[in-house]
Amino acid sequence: MPTLAVFTAFVLAPILWTLYIGMTDERATRPKTSFVGLDNYRLLIQDEGFRHSLWNTVIITVIVVLLTNVLGLAIALLLRKQGRLYSLLRSVYFTPVILSAVVVSVIGRSILADKGLLNSTLVSMGVDNPPGWLTDPSYALYSVSGIMVWQMLGFAVVVYLAGLAGIPVELEEAASLDGAGPWQQFRAITWPMLAPALTINTVMLMISSFKIYDQIAVLTNGGPGTDGTATVAFDVVRTAFSEQRPGVASAMAGIMLVVVAIASVTTLRLLQRREANL
Repeated sequence: MPTLAVFTAFVLAPILWTLYIGMTDERATRPKTSFVGLDNYRLLIQDEGFRHSLWNTVIITVIVVLLTNVLGLAIALLLRKQGRLYSLLRSVYFTPVILSAVVVSVIGRSILADKGLLNSTLVSMGVDNPPGWLTDPSYALYSVSGIMVWQMLGFAVVVYLAGLAGIPVELEEAASLDGAGPWQQFRAITWPMLAPALTINTVMLMISSFKIYDQIAVLTNGGPGTDGTATVAFDVVRTAFSEQRPGVASAMAGIMLVVVAIASVTTLRLLQRREANL
């Protein structure tokens, strides 16, 4: 009962209240609120700006999930060995995870700004017109995704290292005696036994990417141009506080809740089915 009460008070009740507000025309500047049913949801589905923000969110999520998993696994395999140097490197890779997203984004902005560290280095190497990593629409979304990958990479590495630690050494030794090379060992032993780690990383990275806000606010503020890097979470905050339309913002959050739930549950079931078939 206590667990159910806590879940109801801090999870279920806020979700239901948000869904209800999403079906009203509530505005911060208007005290009277009317029930409008699904009008806000229909408005958002037809709104090109919201669809663009949703598409940006999907792109960031795909990039972050794929790149972080690939790089995290590669780094975990390299850092699998024991020793002081490897322990230090593991700590270094995990550092961005324990920092706030705002701090990581400020560091990223100092590197990727038009006159930041990266472009200054490129100019010193003879590049006359370095890219506007955060101001050019062709690069901005990918730059934001890169900062997100950098922050989440340490988490993926730790999860994969935990998975690697659970693989019996005897299996790899037996495979080596049978003449299996590193690639064959990876395909036959390592990769199948890392299935639970892959599931954890994929679901957690997906949820984190879908709700990305701080990085957008610090790095680009939704730009360049008109909503060049705006995500659904960014639009929710902007609509609720800048435009003072909490009803529409709650409808956005409701749509995002459904999208995240469907994507997460589907991905989780597919990966769990893969685990069962290994």
